[in-house]
Amino acid sequence: MAEAVDVAGLVDRARDGEPRAVARLISLVEQGSSALPEVAAALAPHTGNAQVVGITGAPGVGKSTSTNALVRAFREQGRRVAVIAVDPSSPFSGGALLGDRVRMGDHATDPGVFIRSMATRGHLGGLSWATPQALRVLDAAGFDVILVETVGVGQSEVEIVALADTTLVLLAPGMGDGIQAAKAGILEIADVFVVNKADRDGADQTARDLKYMISLGRRDREGPLWRPPVVKTVAARMEGLDRVVEAITEHQEWMASHGELEERRLRRAGAEIEAIAVERVRTRFGPVDELAKRVVEGELDPFAAAEQLISGNLRP
Repeated sequence: MAEAVDVAGLVDRARDGEPRAVARLISLVEQGSSALPEVAAALAPHTGNAQVVGITGAPGVGKSTSTNALVRAFREQGRRVAVIAVDPSSPFSGGALLGDRVRMGDHATDPGVFIRSMATRGHLGGLSWATPQALRVLDAAGFDVILVETVGVGQSEVEIVALADTTLVLLAPGMGDGIQAAKAGILEIADVFVVNKADRDGADQTARDLKYMISLGRRDREGPLWRPPVVKTVAARMEGLDRVVEAITEHQEWMASHGELEERRLRRAGAEIEAIAVERVRTRFGPVDELAKRVVEGELDPFAAAEQLISGNLRP
């Protein structure tokens, strides 16, 4: 029997800043609770105010350290900050491998900071499937800035661009990141490049390589064009973080003045609707094992099988 959930009470407490209520709402999202439609309806009037900043990059560039430093920088401005840290899943338990988030322990007692680790549970793209709805919870709870730190990304794991208002791509010298930037196509998703660990040899060269590639890219697009700045930081020592926050603010203002912010949020909402609809349809159809068997045995072709599935006419 499903547990009864006082959705209205939870939402009210979350909006009053109660961390346990926020955590409970996100847990309902992760569990795919039957109360989710009611939760979404209660949250909807209170969303649309938070600034969502995505933080991505290859493993080892210092994403968690940079996220921790950004939390501190935003808190110094008096802004409430939430963090969704998406971790790879354990192949055994399905839980987040790095769920303890020791690097963010500095903020554990700060009532103006909320940190949540979420497991990918096998979902590709560097994010958890539940991340979009978790963002809605945090937005409605009144956080000014939501930082979304992805797992270490590769060439296809760039979903963060569909969720964030501003996407930071982190690189570090000595890791071949200049080549990776060109190969992985991250020039297309970065709004701000951050060369972290800039006290190491090769940082200046990495920054120069990025600026050169930026100068070559996106020439096929018409109209106003945002040129991603390249910022050097040493996040472990809080060096350069003020300039990163400044670049995020500049990008936000540029988007607002050119209609890009509204366009991004429309695309985000559209993708969210589509994902929910696809999941509902998949649940309604149920398993397709029998159809798959008939396709393998040559009784049906995949298109005919799909038509049967969609029409509900599952002939024996």
